Amino acid sequence: MSQSFDVVVIGAGPAGYVAAIRAAQHGLATACIDEWKNHDGSTAFGGTCLNAGCIPSKALLESTELYHRAKEEFSAHGIQVDGVKMDVAAMQKRKTGVVKQLTGGIDALFKANKVTGLKGHGRLLAAGKVEFTPHDGKPETLAAKDVILAPGSSPIGLKAIPFDGKRIVDSWGALEFDAVPKKLGVIGGGVIGLELGSVWQRLGSEVVILEAMDDFLFTVDRQIAKDAQRQFSKQGLDIRLGAKVTGAKPGKSGIRVSYEDKTGSHDLEVDKVIVSVGRRPFTEGLLGDETGITLDERGFIDVDEECRTSVQHVWAVGDAVRGPMLAHKGSEEGIMVADLIAGEVAEMNYKVIPSVIYTAPEIAWVGQTEEQVNESGRKYKVGTFPFAANGRAKGMQQTAGLVKIISAEDDDEILGVHIAGPVAGELLAEVVLAMEFSASTEDIQRTIHSHPTLGEALHEAALAVDKRAIHAINK
Repeated sequence: MSQSFDVVVIGAGPAGYVAAIRAAQHGLATACIDEWKNHDGSTAFGGTCLNAGCIPSKALLESTELYHRAKEEFSAHGIQVDGVKMDVAAMQKRKTGVVKQLTGGIDALFKANKVTGLKGHGRLLAAGKVEFTPHDGKPETLAAKDVILAPGSSPIGLKAIPFDGKRIVDSWGALEFDAVPKKLGVIGGGVIGLELGSVWQRLGSEVVILEAMDDFLFTVDRQIAKDAQRQFSKQGLDIRLGAKVTGAKPGKSGIRVSYEDKTGSHDLEVDKVIVSVGRRPFTEGLLGDETGITLDERGFIDVDEECRTSVQHVWAVGDAVRGPMLAHKGSEEGIMVADLIAGEVAEMNYKVIPSVIYTAPEIAWVGQTEEQVNESGRKYKVGTFPFAANGRAKGMQQTAGLVKIISAEDDDEILGVHIAGPVAGELLAEVVLAMEFSASTEDIQRTIHSHPTLGEALHEAALAVDKRAIHAINK
């Protein structure tokens, strides 16, 4: 028997499950379909982010950073720790526990908000119909007044280095290692590659990152990227830029990775390889025949600024549409779409989407880089402040990095903020809010910041924009 809903969401990652909850909060009869299966065959809502991305990676980053600090930094605080060891199995068990708590939480939220959670495959049909195929059942057709497509994304593979799930893995496989590789090759020096490389390097692996681009973190402000690269090199990450991988040959003792750079051809012997060269929209099996939904040349679902597709009453959000592949971007799109379906006024400011790389130091930014502002032709001014001059950072033994603020010369509007340093992602929230209200650097200058806090570095960087920094020499 066919079921009818006001809204059917296909995909229960951060974009989909949030959209479903918000729609249900509006009193709309809502169902959310998700086909995720874990390696052990179990099912869970939450998509890649909760099951095999954002959450498990941050759990491992936290565990390994604590281990690293215990070994390398605690003595500076007078804490003597002899023979500290990492129990990889216990670390992985904790990570799995964190994931289960959060994915189980979505089940509870669905129940509390009266969302019908359906586990299986969802496929859009024509004329307000969705085909739902349970993991262990036959297809059935759901009727929906509105459909929200939130299929997420999947890792991009390399033909020259096919995944084998054991020694050549994607980002999910890299979260499941049961032992520390002696030597680890990471193909791709972006966000995922740096985070996963950091996890295993801290535990003793010799990590080599092969990045095809000539510039390190080419989307990040150049000053911040260069500072971060210096810090990562000090930590022991071997980052090789302009390195284009041409193949990999598994052998009894390891894997020989071949790559080329401006100096010629090279071979790299490693025990395991992580391929992290980006992600693509996951639209396989999503669209039935003659749905009318259009995709762009890269496979993204075409949508307008309010996430409407080319078909009336069909929307798309998250990684499968234009814009950065970020969980929080997808969640906010899901909320916007649910509000619009409910007849409310809603919009999203794509100019102030924050980005964070959860390495140590963390790297976080919002708005334009100095290079982008310069290319636009708009006159601007810049203020920077190092964490080495911040009292709280010194007390924490976390003095690497800096804060950089870029503002317009004419009206002082904040155009971009870039941070490399301790808890940069948390510090960024203040300026994201400020930029949402088109604040000026003077607004931050005149905002009282508690002392001693890391937030004072933001305050000082804002003062430095007008050469008024108090705790640094103005240049």
